Amino acid sequence: SLRREMQEILPGLFLGPYSSAMKSKLPVLQKHGITHIICIRQNIEANFIKPNFQQLFRYLVLDIADNPVENIIRFFPMTKEFIDGSLQMGGKVLVHGNAGISRSAAFVIAYIMETFGMKYRDAFAYVQERRFCINPNAGFVHQLQEYEAIYLAK
Repeated sequence: SLRREMQEILPGLFLGPYSSAMKSKLPVLQKHGITHIICIRQNIEANFIKPNFQQLFRYLVLDIADNPVENIIRFFPMTKEFIDGSLQMGGKVLVHGNAGISRSAAFVIAYIMETFGMKYRDAFAYVQERRFCINPNAGFVHQLQEYEAIYLAK
């Protein structure tokens, strides 16, 4: 099913579940030209969600729970810098958590909001058109709406 694969949301920016970054998926990652991976996991997931190819790709590993009270805004500048750096050198980035539905989707939405000056609602719709199953938890949605006000004020 599509939810078990990654989708290209913007040219060079992919969103997917951990299953799209597992050891067996190396040929698919290489076929799509992935060079950078943002791996989002909480510490209790670290034994099964891993940066599997540290010699092949550049990783940014973030310790974040899929929990409404988790503060994700503090990671947005770092992830934007990582994604921009990759795209500027002609690379391609996969952002994944576990299911590719809540945490990783929230980061891709935040990136699109800031990069294109889009409102949360519009960025959510844009990402959902490309990966139907996204569903950031209510706390993340609230933070993304807050973030809209923060970067629009800049």
